[in-house]
Amino acid sequence: MKTRPREKHTFRLAAEVASQLADYARARRRPQTAVVEAALASFFSPDGSDRLEAAVSRRLDRLNRDLERLEWHVELTNETLALFVRFWLTTTTPLPDTVQAAAQAMGKDRWERFVQSLSRRMEAGPHLAKEVAGDGA
Repeated sequence: MKTRPREKHTFRLAAEVASQLADYARARRRPQTAVVEAALASFFSPDGSDRLEAAVSRRLDRLNRDLERLEWHVELTNETLALFVRFWLTTTTPLPDTVQAAAQAMGKDRWERFVQSLSRRMEAGPHLAKEVAGDGA
């Protein structure tokens, strides 16, 4: 293996930067010289900004796809709720005052069971949105 000729340079670093350099080199088990060489090569690289821009662009594209998927799920949830409320309002007749208290007690019990069931389902999955969308079973 050929070794490249080396030139000695002496320069001063701020104490905080020197400490960060030492910590980074120790964590990576690399000589501090190798870390400084890599950093300077990256700094002077003409395509360094292009690589950074490409990485940021890929990240933004992924975030955009995630947001679009989230938007679709929110729309699905809103439409599902609206359809249920419309159906419930058009098919459920109002209760007479004489049975209102008993119906409210039964409704409270049913609500508590619903919340428990929802909690179990969210922990275990699969989620209903995936079932409706055909993404899971």
